[in-house]
Order: sequence, then structure tokens, then C-alpha cells
Amino acid sequence: MDRPDTLEHAPLGRESVYPEHYDAGLLYPIARAANRAPLGIDEGALPFVGEDEWHAFEVSWLNARGKPMVAVARFRLPVDSPNLIESKSWKLYLNGFNQTRFDSRAGVIDTLVADLSAAAGAPVSVELFDVDDAVLAPQRLPGESLDDLDIEVSYYTPSADHLRVGEKIVEETLHSHLLKSNCPVTGQPDWGSVLIRYRGPKLDREGLLRYLIGYRQHQDFHEHCVEHIFTDLMTRARPERLLVLARYVRRGGLDISPWRGTPGERPPEPLRLARQ
Repeated sequence: MDRPDTLEHAPLGRESVYPEHYDAGLLYPIARAANRAPLGIDEGALPFVGEDEWHAFEVSWLNARGKPMVAVARFRLPVDSPNLIESKSWKLYLNGFNQTRFDSRAGVIDTLVADLSAAAGAPVSVELFDVDDAVLAPQRLPGESLDDLDIEVSYYTPSADHLRVGEKIVEETLHSHLLKSNCPVTGQPDWGSVLIRYRGPKLDREGLLRYLIGYRQHQDFHEHCVEHIFTDLMTRARPERLLVLARYVRRGGLDISPWRGTPGERPPEPLRLARQ
């Protein structure tokens, strides 16, 4: 499998020695533009709003007296940041906090905000939660599930030809837990759930489910899969409003939930699934 040019020097898929001390230089930014260009997305006039929401479940540091502290972190990267941050480098960076002393929890947040914002090229928000905080309790996706549809499937790469609409204008929320894509370098599976909320011509549900299942052998980053889905739905269904949200299962202590929507759309919050 050829390694994409954008990952030529990335730590993804390579043996790594986990750092014992903090090093902001471990973060590996990847320009979004290279993966958006094939979708016809103009960086200067994005067709969507959105964020990439990450949770990190393996966050620890030492307080001023050397006592270990633990937390769960939530990060939000704006969709108009020029870069995303490669996940393995992010995990290595966070492991550098394990034996690093900070005077306060606020100092940890300030450091995370500064480093991640510099890598993303835009302000990144950071929250730290206690590991038993109620806000982390799993929820259920709203709307109707597509997963009980009894369909035959024989095609496992995404094809917008499956997306069909009728004449009736509807407003509905649909979801599926059958989303799966693959890491663009290692080929490891990325399991996820997807929510689609829209107002517009009614989508054919069997065709929509076939389309989503089509990502099963597709290799791409989570963020770009969501942008691919959003772009195909806007082109084929032409809804008045659209929200696409994917919540991927955690891997290596990190999960990611990108969402893209037409202006004015926001995802339901708080929302974290049991698989995450």
C-alpha cells in the first residue's frame, strides 16, 4: 500500500518510543486542502460549517508535588482550520504529559490550547473532565435507525449513484451504526455511527444505507469521510438544510466525531455513544 505524500514523515504506522516528557514538536499537522480538492471543495469558500470533536481518555500529568492527576479531555477543531492533526502523533504528544509537572489544571489546559492551536492553524478549544463526570455518560443517537432494513449489498466502496430522492419534502433525522472506513495508511478498521438530519426531498432509505455501507473498504481520515458524505448528499439530494455527524469508536484512547452542516446547523449535545 502506497503511503500518501501528506503522511511521508508522520509517525502513523511506525514503531514509536513513547515520550516521558512533554514535547509539542510531536504533533503532526496535515493540510486539509489535499483531501478536499478531489471533492471540489474550495478552501476559500467552504460549503459547510462544522467541527472535529475529539475525546482523549488517557490524559495524565503530575501536579506540583509529583502526584499523578487524570482526566478526560474534549478538543474541538474548527472546520476552517487549515490543518487536521494526525491521531498517532496526538497520542504520543499526550503521553509526554505523563511525567511532566504542572502547577495547576488551568496550566495543562493553557498548554494544550497553545500547542494544538499552533498545529491546527486556528483556535482549538479544550475542556478537561473528571473521569466520572456525568457529561461523559453514553447517549443514544436521535432519529430513526436504518439498520433493520433488509437489503442486499454487494458493493463496498462509496457510490453516490445509490442516493435517490422522491418529490415529497420532509424533515427527518436518520442514523446508522454500520459505518466503517479504514485508516488511509495502516488499513486498520475505523468503526463508527453516522447521523443525517435534513430538510428536503425525501431520501430513499435503502439507497442511503447502501451508500453508507459503501465506505466499508474506503480508506480515508474520519474528517474527510464526513465531508465526502456531506458533499454527495448536497449534490444528489439538494436539501435545504443538512447535518452529517459521525461518531467513531475510540482507538488508542482517542475518539473523533466530525460534523459538517449547512450554515445554522448544530449537532445535538451532549452526545457520546456507548462504543466510544
